[in-house]
Amino acid sequence: MRINETLKKPMLEAKYLNVDNTDRYRPIIRLFYLNYEKLKYWIYQEEVYEELKEDPYFQEYTPEQCQQDLTALTAWGNLITTQDTRRVTTIEEFKNKKFRYQLSKATVEIERMVIRVENLFIESSSLEPTLLERIRMNLEKIPQMQNEEPEKIYSWWNDLGSDFIRLNQNYQDYMRELNSVKAEQMMKTQEFLIFKDRLIEYLRSFVKSLQINASAIEQYLKNTEEHQIIAILEKEAEYEVSIPQIDVELTKERILDKVTGRWQSLKEWFMATEDQQSEVVRVFDTTNEIIRKITRYAARISELSNSGSNRREEYHKLAVMFSKCEDIYEAHRLAASVFGIEKPLHLKGLSGRKTESINSGVFEEDPHVVTVLPRVRTYKEKAKRSGIADRSKEKEAVRLETIRRLEEEQKLLRSYIKDGKISFAELPEIEPHVRDVFLLWLSKALENKHFRGKTESGEIYYIENADTKETCMLHAKDGILQMPAYTIRFEEKK
Repeated sequence: MRINETLKKPMLEAKYLNVDNTDRYRPIIRLFYLNYEKLKYWIYQEEVYEELKEDPYFQEYTPEQCQQDLTALTAWGNLITTQDTRRVTTIEEFKNKKFRYQLSKATVEIERMVIRVENLFIESSSLEPTLLERIRMNLEKIPQMQNEEPEKIYSWWNDLGSDFIRLNQNYQDYMRELNSVKAEQMMKTQEFLIFKDRLIEYLRSFVKSLQINASAIEQYLKNTEEHQIIAILEKEAEYEVSIPQIDVELTKERILDKVTGRWQSLKEWFMATEDQQSEVVRVFDTTNEIIRKITRYAARISELSNSGSNRREEYHKLAVMFSKCEDIYEAHRLAASVFGIEKPLHLKGLSGRKTESINSGVFEEDPHVVTVLPRVRTYKEKAKRSGIADRSKEKEAVRLETIRRLEEEQKLLRSYIKDGKISFAELPEIEPHVRDVFLLWLSKALENKHFRGKTESGEIYYIENADTKETCMLHAKDGILQMPAYTIRFEEKK
């Protein structure tokens, strides 16, 4: 995609939707649009003012404010003005410039879009099986369209494109509504059972039409030769370019790119490719999943509504049966028959028995207690509370030990400083950690533009011979390092 200059510029025509005084600008634009729909294109300032004053919100609205609002909308390109000289009778009236106002083309489209956005939750989406049949019938006309006049091809292409757009948009909107949170909540209510059968029948009729027409449409698309559709789209683009347009520059290449892209989208919707499946398969899967979900919710609601009454009757009958038992042993046998045969539950205790007698029953044994923990991820055992231990002595000992160790390290490092400097060429064999400290000091100074640095203890140093080309061997117990023969000089403390 190439980003043209138009996309980089701000769209001033949409500014009236979200600025200060929007509560005045939007009613003015809506007033012009409603008159535009009635084919009344030109309106005077006085007419705008009188219309607004009829609303209680504009009771304190003044002609000066109306003039300012119309001027601002004209500056943003929302209104087009022309001076009306027919009613002018004096030079003074001519100087005052009595204007007529008209909506600009861009503002008409913006206001149409705004009205559609306002009605998003009012307009209902639907599945139209007839669209599939109309698309199939239009595709059947491809062989004869090659020899038709461009005007007829243009009409045929518009019908095919609008049907495909409506099919795609309506399907997506309807499925989005069925998968929304509001639909999920509605499916869990008792009232959904009444609505469920009609909804499933509606979806199945759409799936049935899709099964009948989709395979035929796919076959037509496979049998359509590429040169045929290219010739048809060429004629359609030529005719569309030939239509006179005011203030719009259309090129054949741009229109041909648009119609070719739409044809490719139509093919991908009904035909599978090597890389991905067709949209028809996704539609089948999504619709069938919606039907299964509806059926599951309906079954769950039915079970919940019927389980209460059925269980109450069963529990009452069982209670009566247990009340008629002569002793506890007969009640145990009844319980084994009712609860223990179909789904036996075996509990096993690990504690030792007090007696080895085979005549001892389970009711004579001591109970074995089993602590059951919740089987949820968020469960955590309560932590045992304990007091805060006083570890001040241990902390003080660690602090003193750290201070002593740092002092020893500083003493060791100072032992290598001779005459206020460290010459790497004159160093004896040193410990690895001493070498690491010296190299750290060296890297700090080399990174500074003045070749200066500061140690951890606050001593300032600099490199005397930062541009030296001589090398030396730095010996340590774990190896030998070849490096430039730098010399670090420490400044005397004042």
